[in-house]
Amino acid sequence: MTDTAASIAAIIRSEDDILVASHANPDGDAVGSMAAVAHVLRALGKRFRLYNTSGVPQQYGWVDMGGPVARTRAELGDFTPRLAIILDCGDAHRVGGDLQAKLPELRSVNIDHHQGNPMFGTVGNWVEPHLAATCQMAGMLARELGVPLSGPLGEAVYLGICTDTGNFCYGSTSGELLELAAEIVRLGLKPGLFHDRLENNWSLGRMRLWGALMQGIELHCGGAVAVSVITDDMFALHGADKDDLEGYASQLRRLAGVRVSLMVRGDGAGRSKVSLRSSGTDDVRVVAAAFGGGGHRNAAGAELDMQPHEAARAVLAAIPAQLAPCGKEA
Repeated sequence: MTDTAASIAAIIRSEDDILVASHANPDGDAVGSMAAVAHVLRALGKRFRLYNTSGVPQQYGWVDMGGPVARTRAELGDFTPRLAIILDCGDAHRVGGDLQAKLPELRSVNIDHHQGNPMFGTVGNWVEPHLAATCQMAGMLARELGVPLSGPLGEAVYLGICTDTGNFCYGSTSGELLELAAEIVRLGLKPGLFHDRLENNWSLGRMRLWGALMQGIELHCGGAVAVSVITDDMFALHGADKDDLEGYASQLRRLAGVRVSLMVRGDGAGRSKVSLRSSGTDDVRVVAAAFGGGGHRNAAGAELDMQPHEAARAVLAAIPAQLAPCGKEA
């Protein structure tokens, strides 16, 4: 049974010296939820530190995180946490870095919205798979603790609910979520200015990488599945890095007739990371789970001990079973 915003708020009220962490290679929801909780803790007068083994991606460098983000435990200095708040991690291993091994020893609260979360928090688990974003949960927590969703806190929450819903376009967008966004806007956030910072900050390398990848898109299952493979050398070739891929998997679904998109990128040492996107009843989480991954019905991922093209073939072979009208590949 999951905890609630009220029970997690009670834990936070009674604690101090809190470590706030989100998953490695953070996306907008991971960055936003970490910043949001930091601003809530600051408003409550709590001592806290932030941790992410990958740091904050350049594209989110404008976000007010509420404090410095440590990438190693050594960077935390003599800070000894009495509680760890782990955000947007579908499993404990998603924390990564040198905190992952330490996590079982810490009193921890797990706040997440991924299906299949194993409830790894030692003192609290608030898991709501029906919610659109962990930032939505951070906003609910702020309300519970009486902290207004204004200024940097409002921006942080808005960041995650925008990026995890495709700017309120995905099926996970609910009236409850839009009411939360409206509250943030009423308290001062300017959507036009916000989206200018969020969307119009691409590097030339990112633009060139996306262009090259789009040249190589393959269609399978009669055009129902779009596949894009990124090899390790492509980042250096185009002056980009792995953070520049955020959002690309969803773009593949803009092709007419495509129901599922598959993006595979090399992760060094013969490993690959897979991202799957879909809509409606096409359940890509089941596909990811077959390879030890997980996520949501319409957005999931996995890591495979294979080279990118080999991984793409393996995952592609598992997709048609989830697409009844597709049948055998032509």
